[in-house]
Amino acid sequence: MRAIMKSEAIALMVIATCLEERKNKRKRRIWAKTWLQKREKFSHVKLLKELETSCIGDLKNFLRMDNNNYTELLSMVQPLIIKQDTFMRDAISPHERLSATLRFLASGGTFQDLKFLTGISPHSLSNIVIETCNAIRTTLKEYIQIPKNEQQWKSIAKGFETQWNFPNCIGAIDGKHVAIKKPPGTGSYYYNYKKSFSIVLMAVVNSNYEFIAVDVGANGRASDAGMFSKTKFKQKLDEDELAIPNPDAIPFNENMFPFVFIGDDAFPLLENLMKPYSHTNISDEEHVFNYRLSRARRVVENAFGILASRFRVLANKINLDPHKTAVIAMTCCYLHNFLMSKNRRHYLRDSVDIENTQTAELQPAHWRSCSQLPKLQALRGGNSSNTAKDVRSMYKNYFNGEGAVPWQYEHVTSLTRSIYKRGNSEI
Repeated sequence: MRAIMKSEAIALMVIATCLEERKNKRKRRIWAKTWLQKREKFSHVKLLKELETSCIGDLKNFLRMDNNNYTELLSMVQPLIIKQDTFMRDAISPHERLSATLRFLASGGTFQDLKFLTGISPHSLSNIVIETCNAIRTTLKEYIQIPKNEQQWKSIAKGFETQWNFPNCIGAIDGKHVAIKKPPGTGSYYYNYKKSFSIVLMAVVNSNYEFIAVDVGANGRASDAGMFSKTKFKQKLDEDELAIPNPDAIPFNENMFPFVFIGDDAFPLLENLMKPYSHTNISDEEHVFNYRLSRARRVVENAFGILASRFRVLANKINLDPHKTAVIAMTCCYLHNFLMSKNRRHYLRDSVDIENTQTAELQPAHWRSCSQLPKLQALRGGNSSNTAKDVRSMYKNYFNGEGAVPWQYEHVTSLTRSIYKRGNSEI
């Protein structure tokens, strides 16, 4: 009996020893690796300081903005991301947090890759990036605003009329898929027509390539106008809460034309939303309308192209849950508008399509030759109201009559027709 009790006691001692060793191991795992504890020595901050004095171009490439804009942004977000030092360790500074976040957005790399550049653990980076993105969205919230009154809408319409010869247009709408890793337990909920998983970034853009409304997070499976119908923007449009001006006259025509948004085949035809005519059995007049709409709608295509080429995180598969991915996508849109407001000409340099109206040639932006965000699937079928069809006919007749521009017939060629038949993706 005593032997048994002694054996049991020994067994309990062995078990206790093993548990203590495991506990100690777990405690040791809490602490960072030795080289990560030397962040001050190995961090990218020293590299940024060197680039600031020796290679300004590389500094801008690293941060996707010049040092002045970065300094301004840092001063804005610092109160929201600053942390206190503790007795055990020094806090990661706002400068390290913001610059690491911007590099993540710019490179589209992983947190594992970024740890070697920043000297910050992947777990800490995952928290830092989302926290900093939320801070950026908070401080830059004024940079994406839906117009609040008729005068602001008319100002946007004036831009489309002056720059793109499309009067009473108050915004170009488009949506793109942002690739994500399949979230656990979601089945095919985020599975899109491209046979990948995604969430959808929906946006409205003004004539200057600036976002005026952004909605992100819809599951990629709903790859048609269904996702547009669920956006806050569409709900406000349906409920007449956007303060859109009443129909107004346009140049050389006394008829009252409704103010409209413009979109591609993925969207429904509505009284305030114009889309192209079907490319099947299209007439010359309808083809002219399609060209004029497509010409003005390029602003949103270019805005998305610039966004994905400048912030490469959007061009890669993001290994985060859909909510965090939505935060990242929204942050990129806010940064886009912020940088546009600082130096629009420099920001857009070589990044937008250039049209030569004399030779009928289109020089594509450089982003079109790179991987870009997948388009939404074209809407199949669906009934449009007679009112919506009448509005489109009004614009069609105008573009073929008193509103015609001299170069439009140079573009309406057999080559252009074939491009439209392939889905209007190259114009």
